[in-house]
Amino acid sequence: MPRTLIIIPAYNEQESLPGVIEDLRTNFPSGDILVVDDGSRDHTAGIARSAGVSVASLPFNVGIGGAMQTGFQYAERQGYDIALQFDGDGQHLAGEIGELLAPLAEGKSDIVVGSRFLAANNYRAPFLRKVGIRIFSTVLSKVLGMRVTDTTSGFRAANTKVIRFFSRAYPEDYPEVESLVLLHRAGLRIAEVPIRMQERTGGRSSITPVRSAYYMVKVLLAVFIDLLKKR
Repeated sequence: MPRTLIIIPAYNEQESLPGVIEDLRTNFPSGDILVVDDGSRDHTAGIARSAGVSVASLPFNVGIGGAMQTGFQYAERQGYDIALQFDGDGQHLAGEIGELLAPLAEGKSDIVVGSRFLAANNYRAPFLRKVGIRIFSTVLSKVLGMRVTDTTSGFRAANTKVIRFFSRAYPEDYPEVESLVLLHRAGLRIAEVPIRMQERTGGRSSITPVRSAYYMVKVLLAVFIDLLKKR
C-alpha cells in the first residue's frame, strides 16, 4: 500500500472535525491524518490533538492555499506517496477515497479530483456558487483541452510529482481552479471521478454571496495571467 497522507485544512471546524476524523478512521484506516489548523479562533487544534492526529498550527489565518501548501510540504518531507485533500466540514465521505486513488494506482493520472457533478447527487450548491462553478468549468475545459466539471472541488488525491510541485508553489486565497491550470502547464495529468457530497455537518461557510462574486472575478484574472506567463 502506498503511504497516504490525508490533509485536512481547517478553520474554525471544531463542530464537524470529530465526525470527519471518525469517518476517516472507520472507512480509510490506512491513511495518516494531518489537520492544518489555519489560525482558528475556536478549539479546532485542541480537538484534533485530543483525537490523536498530527496537527500543524499556523500562527494566523493564511487561507486554504497556505494551509494546503503546508500539508504538501509535510507530505514531501515525510516521504508520503500520496497526499489527499479532505475538507474539515464533513461534506466529503471517506468511503469514496478509493475512487480517487484508483487512477493514481493505475498510473493514469497525477492528480484526481472528486466531482459532485458526474453522478447522481443530492448536493445543491447556492445559486451564485453554481454559476461560478459553471463558468470555471467552461473556461478550464477549453484551457485544459478536456472536460472538467468540478474545478472548485476540495476532494483531491495527488501523487509524488504533484506533491513536489505544490510544495514549492501553490496558489493563494482560492486555489483550486488556478492549481489545475498550473499543473496542466507543467505537463501533469488531471482526471475527475464521480463522488457524492453532503451538506456540512457544522460551522458555516466563509464564502458569502459577495465573496462568491469577488472569488469568481479574482480567480478568472489569475487564470488568464497564468496563461500569459512563459513556461
